[in-house]
Amino acid sequence: MKRNKVVAGNWKMHLTANEAQQFANKLRINLLDTHGVSIIICPPFLGLKSVFDTVKDSSIKVGAQNMHNETQGAFTGEISGEMIKDIGIQYVLLGHSERRHVFGETDDFINKKMASSLRVGLDPVLCVGERLEEREAGKTSEVVIRQLRAGLKEISEAQMAHVMIAYEPVWAIGTGLTASREQAVEVHEIIRDELASLYSGVIAEKTAILYGGSVKAENAKDLMSHEEIDGVLVGGAALKVDSFVGIAKAAMEIN
Repeated sequence: MKRNKVVAGNWKMHLTANEAQQFANKLRINLLDTHGVSIIICPPFLGLKSVFDTVKDSSIKVGAQNMHNETQGAFTGEISGEMIKDIGIQYVLLGHSERRHVFGETDDFINKKMASSLRVGLDPVLCVGERLEEREAGKTSEVVIRQLRAGLKEISEAQMAHVMIAYEPVWAIGTGLTASREQAVEVHEIIRDELASLYSGVIAEKTAILYGGSVKAENAKDLMSHEEIDGVLVGGAALKVDSFVGIAKAAMEIN
């Protein structure tokens, strides 16, 4: 089954709201026709509204980098899914390795966010991936399957139509190291087999699985040219117009 490619950019804690708006406008001008490729940009919370307003009449979609699972309450500094959805945002990244390993988010907490995001109508991108010591210990499959099962706990087959998975090996994020296409494909196949086990072959075939980890214009086409890699979740290279546009165009050539 052919799945359309996805190119998502995670801006992390970069760009003020004004800078984000200017950057988004440059992307909009350079990506007038995405040829069926889904382009998603994820600015910091303060830039969500200005970025959304800038690209809302284009083919570029906007996602948040995180959210809290509760609707409202005494959670100082947090943002709810309802707040994100209210300004028109469609996607949200959940379980990113930095949320797991820098901020200590647990599999259970991430699962609560998954349920909450789907309940309010957001489309979550569930991130999974192993640390270097886990890969060297031969635990890649064990870690990825655990995170996948926990993150998707009690998520229905119908809800899976709104879920994407991103495999991001922690050892390849911001390090300059990149998993080889063969390494990435191996884990993508593990994820797809597990989706078939948890749900059905149809869900496994339909679910987009992205690769994230030091993706740049120079390696994006090689990675995405394999049918198992449905797109990329881009970090540092998403903060440079030429680089991100180059990655998007690589996806268009393959799509």
